[in-house]
Amino acid sequence: MQNYKELSLINPTPEHAMLRETLQSFVKTEVEPQAHQSDREEKFNLSLFKKAAELGILGITVPEEFGGAGLDATAAVIVHEELSASDPGFCLAYLAHSMLIVNNLAVNGSNEQKKKYLPGLCSGELIGSMAMSEPAVGTDVLGMQTTAVKKGDHYILNGRKMWITNGTIDDNNTPCDLILVYAKTGENKGRPLISTFIVEKSFKGFSVGQKIKDKLGMRGSNTAELVFENCEVPVTHLMGQEGDSLLHMMRNLEIERVTLAAMSLGIARRSLEIMNKYCTEREAFGKSLNHFGQIQKMISESYAEFKACRAYVYDVARVLKLDHEGQRADSDGVKLVTTTMAKNVADRAIQALGGYGYVGEYVVERLWRDSKLLEIGGGTLEAHQKNITRDLSKNPELIRQ
Repeated sequence: MQNYKELSLINPTPEHAMLRETLQSFVKTEVEPQAHQSDREEKFNLSLFKKAAELGILGITVPEEFGGAGLDATAAVIVHEELSASDPGFCLAYLAHSMLIVNNLAVNGSNEQKKKYLPGLCSGELIGSMAMSEPAVGTDVLGMQTTAVKKGDHYILNGRKMWITNGTIDDNNTPCDLILVYAKTGENKGRPLISTFIVEKSFKGFSVGQKIKDKLGMRGSNTAELVFENCEVPVTHLMGQEGDSLLHMMRNLEIERVTLAAMSLGIARRSLEIMNKYCTEREAFGKSLNHFGQIQKMISESYAEFKACRAYVYDVARVLKLDHEGQRADSDGVKLVTTTMAKNVADRAIQALGGYGYVGEYVVERLWRDSKLLEIGGGTLEAHQKNITRDLSKNPELIRQ
């Protein structure tokens, strides 16, 4: 464990170092023992989630007045790196709750909405999710088909959402308690107006369609289809004004993408540790595996790529502001390079371990499977490439900054 006096980019303050130490202890005693079983059974570990709540990390970026920890983006990155070094699936469920709804609500909700929901979300009494993707719509947000029509003191919500992490919390299709739902509420000059609604699980017309099973990875988080059939949502549950969703998305996408990149750091670090240990201890032809050039290439390149990406992620987190947009090129950038780096490092670890890498006991096969989702969820690699290129064409000075 790093001495608090030896602070660095990844532990810039004693508080960050203490948080990392706390998370590493929690991961060792609580997360790691259940990771393999949760993956194999494709189950979200609700009791573990409640234990995470006791650490005070469910509202890691939420102001203390609303029950949160009041910490910064670097703290959020630390939590996601440490959890993902053991169980990326559980960490994804944590991210969907703490970043996609809790941080989103803390930044974009009204004071009344924050007071009503954030304390329960931060304590773990409530579990939340965010619903944007649809069966036929992913990256093309403006193409979504879910609609909300105002009638008196309610909006009538109709549509289906797909691939929703935490959409259900068990095998009985029990929905999570609270969902941020994006829906069309009209048009302005031919452009769709997307609005954000806070939907409680008890609202009439809301149900869980199906739990999505047999995923390649991230099996420790539950994914579901959500159905809204004339769902009645009080007007007080509109977040902001009609048409504000794009602003909400932009404010929240940066921390989402940086924490997804942090998940990749955890996957890469654990894979590298396993590969290094195995190749140091295992022998072939009378010498340790790390004596051979092919293995040296795998280990050395993995180490250098991991360290480079780690520096990039923590540097972006250091300057990221939670309440407004400003770092999109780099929040896209860290996710673009770090997610693929993690997949490649996990792949090399499997290759270096040979047959042992191909079975669950040695963990790297699960990390490899989990890593792929990070190249898709929260923005595809192709979306990041488009965004970065567009931003650089508009502001070439970003290259020098």
